[in-house]
Amino acid sequence: MSMFKWDVVHPAPGEAVGPRQRLPWGKTAGLGAQHVVAMFGATFVFPLVMGLDPNLAIMFSGICTILFLLICQNRVPSYLGTSASFVASVAAIRSQGGDSSDVTGAIMVAGIVLLLVGVLVHFSGAGLIHKILPPAVTGAVVMLIGFNLAPVVAGIYWPQDQWVALLTATFMVCAAVLFPGFWSRIAVFLALIFGYLVSWIFDGVFGQIHSITGADITKEVDHDRVSWSLVKAADWIGFPSGKLADGVSVVHGPSLSLTFILLVLPGVIALIAENTGHVKAVAEMTGEDLDPYMGRAIGADGFATALASAFGGSPTTTYAENIGVMGATKVYSTAAYYVAAAVAILLGLCPKFGAIVSATPGGVLGGITVVLYGMIGLVGAKIWVENRVDFGNPVNMVGLAAGLIAGIGGVTLTFSDNFELSGIALGTILVIVYFHLVNRGHHAGPQHRGADEVTHAL
Repeated sequence: MSMFKWDVVHPAPGEAVGPRQRLPWGKTAGLGAQHVVAMFGATFVFPLVMGLDPNLAIMFSGICTILFLLICQNRVPSYLGTSASFVASVAAIRSQGGDSSDVTGAIMVAGIVLLLVGVLVHFSGAGLIHKILPPAVTGAVVMLIGFNLAPVVAGIYWPQDQWVALLTATFMVCAAVLFPGFWSRIAVFLALIFGYLVSWIFDGVFGQIHSITGADITKEVDHDRVSWSLVKAADWIGFPSGKLADGVSVVHGPSLSLTFILLVLPGVIALIAENTGHVKAVAEMTGEDLDPYMGRAIGADGFATALASAFGGSPTTTYAENIGVMGATKVYSTAAYYVAAAVAILLGLCPKFGAIVSATPGGVLGGITVVLYGMIGLVGAKIWVENRVDFGNPVNMVGLAAGLIAGIGGVTLTFSDNFELSGIALGTILVIVYFHLVNRGHHAGPQHRGADEVTHAL
């Protein structure tokens, strides 16, 4: 059967639609639009907090989703949105004086490494992943990635408007837990709209705020919370263009630095875990054996991340929000993802739309990120709990301890004036090395499920 031919079905209520099946195109288009809404919030928020262009990010999310589907031969329905796994590393790169080209260069190399891992898994099987990255290690790395972001919230986003941040965070927590069904899955998107409206109301009621801004966090100035001057100047149709906040062009070539590359490589571990967990989740929902496509999925994500970064775009990953939509609708058709990808590409070609998102007030980002970053960190704990990692065993307790403190606390190991390891990079190395150093001949507890149980926090 041709890769682009789906069997048209008319399922009874509650009956599933498989990856190589589809509903009539009208209903398929509606489902595709629903997938766009599901991925929208996080796909736009993470480029903003990484200092990259949201328009370019959403355009490449569409392109990369199509590439993912093709590489996986339309067997693994999934959407590739902006990854949160590199946010902490990007913050570290910028704190050390790196610009956007350094960021995308380092992430591009990480994408290539992920691609090579995918090729290795394709030919050797997923068992290799579980051996090198058991749940104890994977959970620790994901935890230190999330918690390492706490100073970013406290020092950059929250101080721009603490009250809007608090209200936005409160709304997001309630929406994610208390809203019914699909609405809870788009809590980030709803919180973005809520915070935007609150900021606009506060401008009208209280006037300008005196605080730091995203453009300059070194001094406080009077400014509007919501400023649409760039929105008015933006075109309705066109390719992403202009300058980022650090002066680098929106579309730019990567710059390579070994120090910065080492900072982002721990994110590869998180992406491996995410991809593995998501493929397993989709396999369970569809009832199909997708293990033969595990390496393809990991490699496709790596290729997509490298491709997007090569042009200044954001890194990608499979999205749990969209997997959640499939779980709710029982429609697993890859045709719906092609529709979603096409819509995302069209949105990316609307500079005015991107300018609206780029004008998101800092306080709104403060409220969203204080929840999101904490969720990323707690996914590490979730991995430990679901895999019954035994911390009564010193292999786990002692083997992970030093790496966690080094990564979260920002410990630095200096080799020369031009090269050092710190934060997430050093923490990840210590976690992996120390764990396997003391795990020789020991059993670290019931961890046989490996990275399979990882679920994306967002």
